Order: sequence, then C-alpha cells, then structure tokens
Amino acid sequence: MIRVAVLHGGMSAEREVSLRTGSQVVEALQAAGYEVQPIEVTEDLGALIAALNPAPDVVFNALHGRFGEDGTVQGVLDYLGIPYTHSGVRASALAMDKAAAKAVFAHAGLPVAPHRIIDIAELADHDPLPPPYVVKPVNEGSSVGVSIVRPGGNRNGQIIQEWRFGPAMVEQYIPGRELTVCVLEDRALVVTEILTGEEFYDYHAKYSAGASRHILPAQLPAEVTRHALDIAVAAHRALGCRGATRTDLRYDDATGRLVLLEVNTQPGMTRTSLLPEQAAHAGISFPELCRWMVERAACRV
Repeated sequence: MIRVAVLHGGMSAEREVSLRTGSQVVEALQAAGYEVQPIEVTEDLGALIAALNPAPDVVFNALHGRFGEDGTVQGVLDYLGIPYTHSGVRASALAMDKAAAKAVFAHAGLPVAPHRIIDIAELADHDPLPPPYVVKPVNEGSSVGVSIVRPGGNRNGQIIQEWRFGPAMVEQYIPGRELTVCVLEDRALVVTEILTGEEFYDYHAKYSAGASRHILPAQLPAEVTRHALDIAVAAHRALGCRGATRTDLRYDDATGRLVLLEVNTQPGMTRTSLLPEQAAHAGISFPELCRWMVERAACRV
C-alpha cells in the first residue's frame, strides 16, 4: 500500500486553514485506499525531518502561506528526495512573491494591474497611486493583510499601525466582479464568480461558512469566459507550476477589462474552498481529486 504523509499546520498566518485542509485531505486519502500519516508541521524543522524518516512514498503538501507554499518546504523535500504534490521550488517561490509573479505575467503578455512596491511608511506622506488602490503584503496568501484605500477614506494611518508584513505592494483597484479559475496541469476547469457581503473577498469571506457565495459557471459573455480560462492556463505555465493551481481575476463589466491578480499554488481544500467545488462540477469527487494529486507527485523539478 502506498504511504502518504500529509503535511498540515505550519507557521504562517494561514495555519488554521491548513489544519482544516489537512484533516479533510487525510480523510479523503484514506477513502481512496492510501495508508496516511498526518504530520502537523511546527517551527521545529528537525521534528519534521524526523517524522519523515522512514520516508513516505509521497508527501501531500497541505500547508498554506509562508514556509509552506513559498518553496521552503519544497526545498526540504527535494533535498530528502521525497516526491510531493503541487508545484516545485521555483514556481512556488515565484507565485508567492507577488512582485516576481507579476513580472513573469507581464513578460508573458498577461493582463496585470499597475502596481508599486513600497515601504509601508510611505502611506503616511502621500498616496503611492491614485485612489482607489489595494495595499497587500508581497509574500502572504488568503488575503491576509489586504486593505482597500478609497478616495477620502483616511485609513492610511491605521494600515501603517497594523502592518507587520515587510514590503507592501500597492496595486490599482479594479472594480467589478471577482472571478477564479482552477487549473489541473493543462486543464482549466470552470470560471467561478464569488459574491460576498464583505468589502472584498477577504480572509473571513474565504473561510467562514456563509460569508461568500459561489456561482459556477459564472454568468459571463462567452468570449470573457474563454479569455479567463486561457489566462489561467497561461499563468500556470508561465510560472512553471504543476498539479493544481487557482488563478484569481477581476472583471469590469463597464469596460470589459479582465485582469489577472495572482496564482495560488496551494489552493485550499476546506469545505468552503473553490478547487474541490470546481472539481465536483467537472465530475471529480474529493477523494478522486486527492488521488490525482498524489499520482502526479514529483521532486527536484
């Protein structure tokens, strides 16, 4: 029987989400017929390496955020020679670094919003971009630390006071609809529109039951749907991703503008997550999705 170690937890701001993802993945892999070893990851790297000895056949990486999806743990697994799910070191590091990822996307001819990298203190003196604009950490996921600055909003001081993320990206705010597309290798599944009563699709909206509503397939003009699917596959390829990814986009009905925001190389696998929902829409059950990921595990790529 194939033995799969599931890494979950971690050290990032998304630890709780990872724990929830991991518990569901463990259950699904057991249902799919694997011998499963859950490993809760902490700051103790030695403990992680010890838990991986003897080496499992495959690691299912259910970590989110820094150290889990930024290439760090991927490098450890490459060093140990253990195949793992999702993207490798290079693609993971690029996708997690929003500035680097946008440079890759722009070079590939994909539509990105105007943006700058700043020291957060710059907000005290002036607006780095004409408002409205978005302020976000360069190296966090799940909308952690994201704020929208609107004309006359007077929130800059509060953002500075609460900031704990290092350099910040300021990005032109794109009005319109929140879209997402999941990709399995070279196959885009479907376009989902995300509706929420929050100011934007923030951490609470993503992971709290009832805080957001998903419409799939999104009700869009056919050419916009095709373009969104094509962008997701192209972004996946441009970063060199493997396995499953999720691409987030914004679509402005008024102008027809479709903008690529970012690619997530470790899409959530909780009960409110988008990847399992899109997979189910395509006829892929949750255990089948997890099996698909395990079967494509690799290392040193």
